[in-house]
Amino acid sequence: MTHQQAAQTAFDGTAALRLEPRFAADDFFDQQPTPTSALPDPRPLIENLTRCVIEILAGARELDQIARWLTDDVYRHLLKRVVLSSRARQAKGAPALRPTFTIGSIIVCEPRDGIVEATVVVRGRARVRAVALRLEGLDRRWRATAIHVL
Repeated sequence: MTHQQAAQTAFDGTAALRLEPRFAADDFFDQQPTPTSALPDPRPLIENLTRCVIEILAGARELDQIARWLTDDVYRHLLKRVVLSSRARQAKGAPALRPTFTIGSIIVCEPRDGIVEATVVVRGRARVRAVALRLEGLDRRWRATAIHVL
């Protein structure tokens, strides 16, 4: 019998009560939801994220500048879009320029406490686009869990 097996046998024989943990580690260390009442007004973040995402896709801003407000999935999704946009600009020989646009109407709804969904109309010189965002209160701040530029 090895030392480890002997220790396990001794532990099993002497420990009459075994307490099972009631909580998993993720219950404490994973992102914690935050209610809307404990968060700031989401409208300025919605407008700023929209503005930044349009500039990022145009190549005028780095994606890392907004990484703290994004979940990992949204970051990876936007990174793929940035790579595709960059390749398209290179194929055309077009430089990355700061886009000229205005933010139009913003529609915000709250489907559940701590979650905000918004649609933002963005008017550029050549076309009008819509940006759909979903913000969730995580760890006492808003984080974008979905961003789609249409």
